[in-house]
Order: sequence, then C-alpha cells, then structure tokens
Amino acid sequence: MQHLSKVKYSKFIWPVIIGLAIWLLTPFKPVGIPVAGWHMLAIFVATIIGCITQPLPIGATALLGMTVTVLLGIVDIDTATAGFGNSTVWMIGMAYFLSRGFIKTGFGRRVALVFIRLFGKRTLGLAYSLIGVDLVTAPATPSNTARSGGIVFPIIDSLAHTYKSLPDDESRRKMGAYLVFSEFHGDIITSGMFMTAMAPNLVAATLAKTLHVNIPWMTWFLAGLVPGIICLAIVPWLIYKMYPPEIKETPNAKEWADSELEKMGKTSNPEKSWPASSF
Repeated sequence: MQHLSKVKYSKFIWPVIIGLAIWLLTPFKPVGIPVAGWHMLAIFVATIIGCITQPLPIGATALLGMTVTVLLGIVDIDTATAGFGNSTVWMIGMAYFLSRGFIKTGFGRRVALVFIRLFGKRTLGLAYSLIGVDLVTAPATPSNTARSGGIVFPIIDSLAHTYKSLPDDESRRKMGAYLVFSEFHGDIITSGMFMTAMAPNLVAATLAKTLHVNIPWMTWFLAGLVPGIICLAIVPWLIYKMYPPEIKETPNAKEWADSELEKMGKTSNPEKSWPASSF
C-alpha cells in the first residue's frame, strides 16, 4: 500500500521567514529591478531553502513554489508551466529515468562484476576495471552521479569491506580510499568524453544549437576521445603512486565477483530490457 509523504510543518519555518523578509524589503530593492522581479526572488529563495530543509520532497517543494507564484499573480499559469514544454527539461528528465533503470534492474552491477572478474587480480587492476565500468556505461547512462554513486560505489564499498578497509579509520589506506579517489577522477573524465554521459552536456549542446552551432554526438565523442583515453590511462596509475594502497594484490577479488554473479543468477528480463524498465 502506498503512503503519502509526511509533511514536516516545522521545516516550513525558515523558508517562510526568509521569503517574507525578502518580500517585505521591496521598498528597498535596487531601482533597476521591477516589483514583480523582487517578489519572484523572494519566492525563489524560499523555495531553494525549502529544498534544503525539505518539509516535503524536493519535487513537491518546487511545485509548491510555482503554485504560490501563480496564486499571488506574479506570473500567469501559462508562463509558469512553459518550462514543462521545453525539450531540454524533458531530455534531462529522460536521462535520469534511463540511469535509474540501469541501477534498478541490476544490469550496471552485473557489468561491474564482470569487469572485476576479468581484471581484478591487483588493486591497480581493480581501479582500471571500475573506471572501465564507468567508461562502458557512460554513453547509455546520462548521469555521472548515477554511475559513480549507484553502480560503481556499492562495488567499491563491498570490496573495501571484504578486505577490511573501512572509511572511518586508518584501514581506509589498505585499498578503499585509493579506489574511491580513482573512481572519482575517472568519472569526471568519462563525463566529458560522451555527450550523453551527463545531463549538463545535453544542456550545453542544446544551448549551442540556439547559437546555430550544431554538435553531433559523434563530433563530441571524437573531440574527447584522445584526451579522455590518455587521462584514463594515466590517472589511476598516478594516484597509485601518489596515494598508494597498502594492499597491492587482490587474488580473492575474482572469486568474490564470481560468487556475487552466482547470487545474481542468469541475466533477467528486466536487465535485458533496462531502458523499458526505467519507467
């Protein structure tokens, strides 16, 4: 049975106070800003603070801010909802839907485990294999947060705990910290290599099109291919030298990956059709 999110009324206090304070400062606003613009600023700031305090989920808080803007007559309903007809907004939304499906179906985890089974005999090899997962999934996962946080990090966390490398004490130097650093930098690199590797790339391409500059997917890829591959080859090794893990050999990683894959079983139908499973 589904339940509505509980409203945390006390967390409305700061958004309301700060929003009202800005609203009441209207007589002291800069001369070049219209009254409606200043009132819009008050609601916008209150909405952002509401997204931080979260009396409601972020989506509901944003819709509430939009509703207040319309009810107070600052903008009409057509103007307020114009963004929902913007193709860029829906493109970003679709990116996150696809990324969610990649994680939810378990397909991303399966890809990561296969890479570890093939290349994870040494800690340096583990780093390259995890970044390899990021590289392979980047074109079809338009969210670097989804890739690093939803697919790769859980694998790193499991490996680190397997080798007793914990984040809250010095044992993190065994291997966990090194793998996290490597994946963090690897994710940044892969995010720039493909237009569809993260949502801001899609926004940039759309903005460029408004200036009559068309950037096809392949053009973006070819431009980022050489510097991307060079960085991916050097960065894990460089971090290995600058922040070396205490555990250099990981002969049990392959066995661990095999056992995890065995637990997952055969490739499921949702995994085979993960784009459709995103919705």
